[in-house]
Amino acid sequence: MKKNDRYIVILAGGIGIKFWPSSRRQRPKQFLDLLGTGRTLLQMTYDRFENHFENYQFIIVTSKRYLSLVKEQLPNIPEDQILVEPMRRNTAASIALASYKIQKLNPNAKVLVSPSDQLIFNDNLFFDAVDQAMVGASTLGNLITIGIRPNRPDTNYGYIQFFPEEGQSVKKVKTFSEKPNLDLATTFIESGDFVWNTGTFVWKNESIIKAFEKYLPEMAEVFEEGTVYFCTEKENDFLIKAYSFIRNISIDHGIFEKSNEVFVVLGEFGWSDLGSWQNLYDVSEKDEENNTVKGTAMLYETSNCFINMPPNKLVVVQGLKDYLVSDSGDVLLICKLGANSKYKEYVTDAKKIGENYI
Repeated sequence: MKKNDRYIVILAGGIGIKFWPSSRRQRPKQFLDLLGTGRTLLQMTYDRFENHFENYQFIIVTSKRYLSLVKEQLPNIPEDQILVEPMRRNTAASIALASYKIQKLNPNAKVLVSPSDQLIFNDNLFFDAVDQAMVGASTLGNLITIGIRPNRPDTNYGYIQFFPEEGQSVKKVKTFSEKPNLDLATTFIESGDFVWNTGTFVWKNESIIKAFEKYLPEMAEVFEEGTVYFCTEKENDFLIKAYSFIRNISIDHGIFEKSNEVFVVLGEFGWSDLGSWQNLYDVSEKDEENNTVKGTAMLYETSNCFINMPPNKLVVVQGLKDYLVSDSGDVLLICKLGANSKYKEYVTDAKKIGENYI
């Protein structure tokens, strides 16, 4: 496999509901500087891969609503390398779109797929795992995912059970479970042969297309018909029509849970998908009372809290434990820090008050 046959696909179309009210429909979390680095999550993802891929090898998949944000934040990426989904249809459609477009560009491509919102603590160890995955993906049909050993039962992540072959860096996947309940996640942790799915994938492009043809044939048929339109002025019109036909399904449910050709590389690079305020709190600096404060705050009898305030506003907090206080200007959210399951309800109810609040 030649180095110029490699492509990097960055998925940047999510809405980041569990970071509301900072993450809004018009500017979701991947376009925010949540870590205070001066770079957004999308830009940090691009920075991670910039020295490992040529500029023409980048493909960004996003929603029509966010095209201008992608262009603004990644000015080095030509617009024809930004694939615009006319409506949200989950990760299977996003990956299918990128795969069939790449097939038109380079039939020999090997592809790395990355989310736009994950935090990697050790880039060198991350790319060691990527290199192992690239080797594993050399066998036609193999679909490689990169896993992280869990340190707690977390219901927000997908889990991968693997066959623990000694001495094999690329391990065969036994089962693939997306976001289990707490009891099941605890069982997974105790078993010792489960890892978190990071959502980072590697494969020969023809391998994932064969998987779409086998497990999501209706979706494959729609995108196959679009081959003649890719890289032409009719591409956008085709996608508007195509997305009205295809299913809303994740790549996990659509392919990985069905395929017997999925393998996993166990990474040791430190990872968070930054899927919620709780995830951001977990990786943030804390004071002696385990509080994380972004902004200016006076705290009394308060512990294990995440305080997120805009500039030029002082907040005084007394008597809270395990709470999130997040002020985005027009919305102030005060809730239990781990209340991830409530965000959909918050946003749904806020929408009834006014579209501007979501």
